[in-house]
Amino acid sequence: MLKLLAAELSLRDGEFMPSRRGPLSSLIRCRTRVAGGPGSIAGPGPRPLAERRGLAVVSSGCAPYGPLWWQHDPDATTLDGVFGGVRRVSVSPARGSRIVRIQALTLAAASAALLAPTTPPPDPPDPLGGPETQIEAAVSAADLLAKVRNCTAVSQGRYRSDSGTAANIPVCGRGDAVFWKADMDIDCDGQSTGHCNSATDPYFSGSTAFQQSDGRYLSAEHLPYIVVPTPSGIWDYRAHGIRGGSVAAVVYGGRVQYAVVGDVGPRDIIGEASYATAKALGVPPDPRRGGTASGVTYIVFKNSRVKPIEDAAAAAATGQQLAKKFVGAK
Repeated sequence: MLKLLAAELSLRDGEFMPSRRGPLSSLIRCRTRVAGGPGSIAGPGPRPLAERRGLAVVSSGCAPYGPLWWQHDPDATTLDGVFGGVRRVSVSPARGSRIVRIQALTLAAASAALLAPTTPPPDPPDPLGGPETQIEAAVSAADLLAKVRNCTAVSQGRYRSDSGTAANIPVCGRGDAVFWKADMDIDCDGQSTGHCNSATDPYFSGSTAFQQSDGRYLSAEHLPYIVVPTPSGIWDYRAHGIRGGSVAAVVYGGRVQYAVVGDVGPRDIIGEASYATAKALGVPPDPRRGGTASGVTYIVFKNSRVKPIEDAAAAAATGQQLAKKFVGAK
């Protein structure tokens, strides 16, 4: 005789129990994790298959029933899998949570499920085929610094870090990049924003050497960029394949921030970056009192360029690729 023992389960992060207790409420006890929006469910156990492809595979320890396994197509209304002997589980949204309704279960099936082995089945094959996407590890600050330990000067002279200080900073060359090690002054020029304006920065300028694709000047508060010195007899950045939008890696305190060349500064001073660059690296970004006196390495990749110049995501992606190539070069 088939007896309906319906139990409604609300799935959320952590542990879930039947939300309407019934004959099975003392038997069903699971731990799971719900990730993403409707139809995206993940849990512990073997790595879910291709959530990037709109599918989710769940494994979850459900004592005393044993593991719960299912595969869910977000466009469908059902989950096909095994839960204590149940072959069909329906799904419906309920105010941000997922509701799993066990439709029918015989007492015999429940008893058998209590004695079932708990070894999970192998991952089902990826229905769309193809290997899992591999996320490449980011190039570390240590990797980059190891490549710029020694300096072969490409500048004809040396720069100051600030007005009145000694000129002792060369621009160096290594493979497809140039680099220098200096302080970081805060550039807050360009678009007037909440943190970069004439009230917050006594030296504020409403323009930058390079402009966005829409003709406006750059936003120092929102765009990570660095400043290169005005071309002179000391060094001319243009002679090394560097221009507005060229990609740079800025290293400080164990962090790496990718940026673009976005502005030009004094002829004899080097070591300056935008408010956004400083903030991302943990350097105090206040244009009056911020910055850091030393410890910043600027690496600029020759013949690189991001278009549009204001696309920070493109700068980060391109920078990661160029940095990987740079640290791998002999």
